[in-house]
Amino acid sequence: MEKIFSDKVAIVTGASFGIGQATAIAFAVRGAKVALVDWVEDQETLNQIRAMKGEALFIKCDVSQPSQVEAMVAKVIDTFGQIDFAFNNAGIEGATAPIQDCTVENWNKTIGVNLTGVWLCMKYEIAQMHKQGKGMIVNCASVAGLIGFPGLPAYVASKHAVVGLTKTAALENAKSGIRVNAVCPGVIRTPMIDRVTGKAKEVEKQYESMEPVGRMGEPSEVAEAVVWLCSDAASFVTGHAMPVDGGWIAG
Repeated sequence: MEKIFSDKVAIVTGASFGIGQATAIAFAVRGAKVALVDWVEDQETLNQIRAMKGEALFIKCDVSQPSQVEAMVAKVIDTFGQIDFAFNNAGIEGATAPIQDCTVENWNKTIGVNLTGVWLCMKYEIAQMHKQGKGMIVNCASVAGLIGFPGLPAYVASKHAVVGLTKTAALENAKSGIRVNAVCPGVIRTPMIDRVTGKAKEVEKQYESMEPVGRMGEPSEVAEAVVWLCSDAASFVTGHAMPVDGGWIAG
């Protein structure tokens, strides 16, 4: 793999599992130094990157907490000196319930991680990128940020808001050398989807049937989209919410 990101630094939140883990490894394979951010202290991603002679740092952080996010970004700068790429991916699905049964606790927690967390990360990442005069950010939304899903009011609201926040950030920073985009994954085979399906084969088949391609996506397929959006090949792309969904939204 060509080291197109040599001397670059990437932040990946939610890096311990699933899409975040795959994206962190994809950055590292291309030569980037990677800050692995998660509230779960899991060393697997760090160990995989070090095994391939890559450079990485794990930082425990709850992205819904302002002081922790500020400290996380400061740690990255202190360690690596810059932030070239950021994949703001950390998210939770929240509890399943219709609007009238959605609890205030579930609403606040889901919005706190999925939306406030993205905003807080961008707040401090963009401040550093302005100092540098450049940078690329990709936020993780969802197909649920483009269409509605019954029974997931907090999740859907948070992901729609991430798309809107991404567009606003892109416009605010378009002349500053900073690009901001989002990916909108469909059904991807991750620990999150395993929690939703309970790993039951019949339920998994139902989710697979939602995808026009007839299968779930893999975390690596989303990671490749993120890497492309951060690369010079996407230099004229900003404010875009890219479905990575096997054709779901097209249907």
